[in-house]
Amino acid sequence: MNPINKFTSSRLYNLLGSTRKARIISASALFLAVCAFGAAGVAPLAPDASDLPVKTIAQDIQLPDLSTQITALQQQEATQKYVHEEKIRAGDTLATLLNRLGVEDDAAENFIKKDKTARAIMQLRSGKRVQAQTDENGNLLWLKATVVDGKDNPVKNILVTRTGDTFTAEEVAAKLERRVEMRAREITTTLYAATDSSSDGSSLPDSIVAQIIEMFSTSIDFRSDLKRGDRFNVVYETFWQDGEFVRAGRILAGEFTNKGTTYQSVWFEDPQTKSGGGYYSFDGKSLKKAFLKSPLEFSRISSGFGMRSHPISGNWKQHKGTDFAAAAGTPIRAAGDGVIDFAGVQGGYGNVVVIKHWANYTTAYAHMSRFGNGMRKGAKVSQGDIIGYVGSTGWSTGAHLHYEFRVGGEARDPNKLNIQAQAPLTAAEMARFKTHAGDMIHRFALLRPNSNVNNVAAK
Repeated sequence: MNPINKFTSSRLYNLLGSTRKARIISASALFLAVCAFGAAGVAPLAPDASDLPVKTIAQDIQLPDLSTQITALQQQEATQKYVHEEKIRAGDTLATLLNRLGVEDDAAENFIKKDKTARAIMQLRSGKRVQAQTDENGNLLWLKATVVDGKDNPVKNILVTRTGDTFTAEEVAAKLERRVEMRAREITTTLYAATDSSSDGSSLPDSIVAQIIEMFSTSIDFRSDLKRGDRFNVVYETFWQDGEFVRAGRILAGEFTNKGTTYQSVWFEDPQTKSGGGYYSFDGKSLKKAFLKSPLEFSRISSGFGMRSHPISGNWKQHKGTDFAAAAGTPIRAAGDGVIDFAGVQGGYGNVVVIKHWANYTTAYAHMSRFGNGMRKGAKVSQGDIIGYVGSTGWSTGAHLHYEFRVGGEARDPNKLNIQAQAPLTAAEMARFKTHAGDMIHRFALLRPNSNVNNVAAK
């Protein structure tokens, strides 16, 4: 027995147990008891809820005056404005359209009928939206519609507004949202059937179908060459306003697989040089013809390049151009991309425009009745742009276009020249083109899963 009643290491060891298992269990229990005692000693004591102070507050609440509220609501209703939206329906008249828009305003109806700008609202095609705001009596406050003429002219909004008892109508340029869309189709019967609504729930706009035909018609006869199983993929731009489709734009890239051969084309307009865009194969070769065969869309050659009797002097001399017979006022198109080198009156040529192209090529267009918009020295033009109109100015015996093709300033017969397709891309332009083309190649890859076409040809 320990006389001083102290724990020694051996005694503590014996208290924990005689076996290894017993000692482990005893030590764990002792450790947990110590932790519990420490936590109880450290934790603060929470106050008793019955000891907390209680304070009573009394306050009078002012109830709202119902008559004041009713008066405010009535005043708000008296000045309430309503916005209605309707779509043009087949057979709509102005009266029926305004009636659906909630407009009961004879003065507004008469104004729209008589005003030249406002009348364009009734030229809208079926399905187009018209918005109008009226007061509680049906008086028109404003009316808005988007007008698209189907050509490349800018889309415009027609806005009719009321000021007091008078109305005004104005054309405002539309702010359009540009989107890029991709479509893939397989030919089962005809091209037009393939472009109608399919499994993706959409149909291709008519203008895009027309561009597809124009893009690949030099390689594919769409009347006889199409076969079941032919496919085409197309990437194109569309323009929207307030969530409504307004019009389709240009095809950005297209490929058509016909009889196992794929023809490809991609639109590229260099963002830095801004020298005008064109269609290229994916290796960067231009697909656009060098020059139009005729600067007039519908015409006949009345006098070709070569020797002839001059119609005014009667002398036998060389005719250094090609005369195209056409009615006065017929639009004249630029034969190729270039810059206006001269636009004005020049002796026997009368009103003449001279365009400078690449590689010392120039073209001249004479005897115009008037010039196109923006025709001044230094202005850029693209192939097909309207540069003037057929006339009979200068030494001319009747309305026609005198067209000259010059190389190094000397008139030449374009039918006997081997002219390159278009000015080739520079090294810097080619680098930017490859980046752009790579994006379109990736889009095509997404559109044509499981494609096994081995023979790929440029358009």
